Amino acid sequence: MKGVKVFVALMAGWLLASVARAQETEYKMEIGPMAGGCFYLGDANYTALYSHTKVAGGALVRYNLTPRMALKMNLAYGGIGGNSQERSNKYPDGKSWKFNSSVYDIGCQYELNFFGFGTGSAGYKGNKRWTPYIQMGVGFTYGKGVEPEGSCFTVNIPFGFGFKYKVQERLNIGIDWTMRFSMSDKLDGIVDPYGIKGTLLKNKDSYGMTMIYVTYDFLPRRRKCNNL
Repeated sequence: MKGVKVFVALMAGWLLASVARAQETEYKMEIGPMAGGCFYLGDANYTALYSHTKVAGGALVRYNLTPRMALKMNLAYGGIGGNSQERSNKYPDGKSWKFNSSVYDIGCQYELNFFGFGTGSAGYKGNKRWTPYIQMGVGFTYGKGVEPEGSCFTVNIPFGFGFKYKVQERLNIGIDWTMRFSMSDKLDGIVDPYGIKGTLLKNKDSYGMTMIYVTYDFLPRRRKCNNL
């Protein structure tokens, strides 16, 4: 019982500290554009990262819960493509195919910063102007129609990491990398060429996005004077 009480006390202290530190973030939210590249992994390309990379772009809104945690919402577009003839895999009946399509993505990710993120000449209350972060969340994907399967709408699970830097008090730049694991096998127009039944995330298509972004802070959390 003593161990349980110590654990509960530690968890309570951590939660109170998180709430208290929420006041250290100067601005609650960020918004801005992002641009970069998108690639696909699936039946036409199992392992080659950045093969047939195409243009991607969109916008993000980030809500800073504390200097260490944030929720990020995104609306993005990316091109995807592949050619099974470029891979060593052999498919039944000598099948091969290539495709070019696009995906539209809307989602939300939880970000955990390695360091407290904020301004200050010497680091405001231990915060830094830069930090790496990891992220995971949930999203939705609309895949533009590829014959013979046509268009599809599916859930995706994004996972990745990034790096952000505060250029000025209200201006940030960063780079963001995610793999988005969809629950559909239709993004490339081919469903299960081996005839093996898939599961929730097995034998499904996925795509990766690498984005550079610029954001502007708004909604100040605390101010010393209303005239500032």
